[in-house]
Amino acid sequence: MRNLVLLGGGYGNMRVLLRLLPNNLPNDVQITLVDRTPFHSLKTEFYALAAGTSTDKEVRVAFPDNARLKHVYGEIVKIDREEKTVLLADGTVVDYDDLVIGLGCEDKYHGVPGAPEYTHSIQTIAKARSTFEKLCGLPPGSTVGIIGAGLSGIELASELRESRSDLNIKLFDRSHRILRDFPEKLSEYIKQWFEKHDVEVIAKANVTAVGPGEVHNHDQIIKCDEIVWTAGVQPVKIVRDMEAEKDKFNRPVVTQYMNLPDDEHVYVIGDCASSTLAPTAQLAEEQGEVVVKVLKARWMNQPLPEKMPEIKLKGFMGSLGKKQGFVHLADTTVTGRIARLMKSGLLWMYKRQNTN
Repeated sequence: MRNLVLLGGGYGNMRVLLRLLPNNLPNDVQITLVDRTPFHSLKTEFYALAAGTSTDKEVRVAFPDNARLKHVYGEIVKIDREEKTVLLADGTVVDYDDLVIGLGCEDKYHGVPGAPEYTHSIQTIAKARSTFEKLCGLPPGSTVGIIGAGLSGIELASELRESRSDLNIKLFDRSHRILRDFPEKLSEYIKQWFEKHDVEVIAKANVTAVGPGEVHNHDQIIKCDEIVWTAGVQPVKIVRDMEAEKDKFNRPVVTQYMNLPDDEHVYVIGDCASSTLAPTAQLAEEQGEVVVKVLKARWMNQPLPEKMPEIKLKGFMGSLGKKQGFVHLADTTVTGRIARLMKSGLLWMYKRQNTN
């Protein structure tokens, strides 16, 4: 019996499971899923968990239950490609014939002194829970600094404002305008929302250090009671430490079939994998689709296409609290209530298709 091992129960590997189970797995193949937790976490919603507007249960989905799917829970400490094994912290060894690495990412601090020690994170469900405890335990009138005005920072700032109208919120944006790579109409809409709801956006920020209760921006020290970091990501350490060809962001280089160039039995998807596209849940799912097609062809000894179809992302969605949002699809921008309903509908559909 061949063993397909999936490392990480994120968006990419959930798509692999959805496509292979229950009826598309060859009779001589079983699947082993390795993860820290017994559920799939909706990472795109961690901002709401941290802000206190969604519960823990609302941001997770149960893994599939199938006789040919084995669940192994624990912390991965080593991937041994020569032995074709995965070692867990408790000493468990998982053998694989094919391996799909979808372990996601962690915060990247860009060498900013004090950032790892004095900021909170929303990169894992455990860290989002901890951040919720810190933010929602603050007394009235406290100041929260959010470093990084990408999608995560924007959504966290707006959701926190909805959760805690009594807090002072400062959003540090390195650019001259929010989401500078997208239409100015979108940036202006978000800017106006923040102005209306009293969220201070500090544009052209250059955070040089973080201390206990303070952010060093250029030559100014800004006092904050709690600070959250949303200013960049990198692959998790075990992937950064892998012996494999890497790109400039320390992500393993993969072929068009999503496997390592020197190992057709090891696939890398999601935030871990080198790509010219931005790391998103949507990208991870599309890469999972590629892996499924390639695996099925290889299992049946069929030739692979000389050229795989190019992955094209449809766009992105963001929320500004529970009532407003923004959507950018196919060069079209939608804002307001309709955009928020579109995002809520997509989340509902995702949960439905991934729930047994």
